[in-house]
Amino acid sequence: EISNLATPASGHIYFSLKDESAQIRCAMFRNRRSPDRDELANGAEVLVSGTVSIYEARGDFQLIVDYLELAGEGELRRRFERLKERLAAEGLFDPGQRRPLPNRPARIAVITSGQGAALQDILTTLERRFPLADVLVLPVLVQGNNAASQIVEALRTVGKNLCDVALLARGGGSLEDLWAFNEETVVRAIRRCKIPVVTGVGHETDFTL
Repeated sequence: EISNLATPASGHIYFSLKDESAQIRCAMFRNRRSPDRDELANGAEVLVSGTVSIYEARGDFQLIVDYLELAGEGELRRRFERLKERLAAEGLFDPGQRRPLPNRPARIAVITSGQGAALQDILTTLERRFPLADVLVLPVLVQGNNAASQIVEALRTVGKNLCDVALLARGGGSLEDLWAFNEETVVRAIRRCKIPVVTGVGHETDFTL
């Protein structure tokens, strides 16, 4: 994690890399053109490679960084913003393109984890608020490598089951936990779905594509 970041007019970058128990001073000279050097900030997690050296004037043990890229949540944030910008330019998030919701849906598809607390919350709320609706549960993984493909397949099938609306949901979690809902395939599957899709992903402070 970066701390003590300094970017003087010389174009060189100076910072410390730290974890819970240690830190090391780092220098990255202006002729090193790593892809993320302009996006550095204190607190960012990074992957670096370089050469260990001694700065004799101060007797400092330091790392001369040859390559740097954002890692962990920093890298995911960057991917999120780039994809969001590209898909928004295509109009995928245009509110005017949203399908209208039915006033009295006869059948509601629920796409979520079959074991998560979110499913029980949804079923309890539907039973209390609108017990007349038939509910079709399509259990899927909501995180991990296979989650996006399962969500996409469920969205393909809901229109074939005479459903009026689909609810795609999961509970809260870290950016990594929620990443399946930031996959381009999932965004496009929602747009292609033949029925309106309502999403309830994460907590109030969580935002996904």
